[in-house]
Amino acid sequence: MSENCTHNCETCGENCASRKTNPADFREPPHALSSIKKVIGVVSGKGGVGKSMTSAMLAVLLNRRGYKTGVLDADITGPSIPKLFGIHGRAHADEVGCYPVQSRTGIDVMSVNLLLEHESDPVVWRGPIIAGTVKQFWQEVIWKDVDFLFVDMPPGTGDVPLTVFQTLPVDGIVVVASPQELVSLIVAKAVNMANMMNIPVLGLVENMSYVLCPDCGKKIDVFGESHVAETAAEFGVPVLARIPIDPQLARQADLGVIESFEGDMLDGAADAIEKLL
Repeated sequence: MSENCTHNCETCGENCASRKTNPADFREPPHALSSIKKVIGVVSGKGGVGKSMTSAMLAVLLNRRGYKTGVLDADITGPSIPKLFGIHGRAHADEVGCYPVQSRTGIDVMSVNLLLEHESDPVVWRGPIIAGTVKQFWQEVIWKDVDFLFVDMPPGTGDVPLTVFQTLPVDGIVVVASPQELVSLIVAKAVNMANMMNIPVLGLVENMSYVLCPDCGKKIDVFGESHVAETAAEFGVPVLARIPIDPQLARQADLGVIESFEGDMLDGAADAIEKLL
């Protein structure tokens, strides 16, 4: 360490061996032909909470508002974005780059399932290869004139989320959780990782929040009383949405017609993202 070091790497001009690395130092440029205005990460503390569903629905909502949207499926070993959009073809690549597949309404989608010979083939890769694939989706795929690129990340704080946060210029993240696991410890992991990487947390989305009685319309808390408001307050972030358990929405997802869903449950989240432009 230099004797002139001020011990503040953000202002000190000395090039010490112990200098802290700025997360921005790892960022990689996208493909030369790409044009991406905002990158939004969709994260969760654990699997099975509806993160991919939320990513797809947000892309659909912003697309309906007149923005060009795309979804980068970073969940390499458990990709589900193509199925939600009913996409079963393969992505095209040439000497220039790789091209995302467009959904029925013009949403750009890139997923490892669009590169496999059979979409049911398992991806049995080690961590570095998986993380490298995510980087390729950013650097080698041509995302043309995209206003909002949603990155559907695998759960947790492992290799892929770290690669995304370090490599991509993420403008904000949306944390998705369900009532039965929406506790401080689970949300803290995602929020604290984002804070470590200097990435804003846009807010929380509580999925499977309740169910509406088909006879009387009463809200039923299937997983018990929600604590999303208290958890959000603890971390100083807003509650962006509470998504109910909706058999019709689940059916649309299974049929690959997520673009036909109706409802305003995610309008608050879409409003927060739209303000980033």
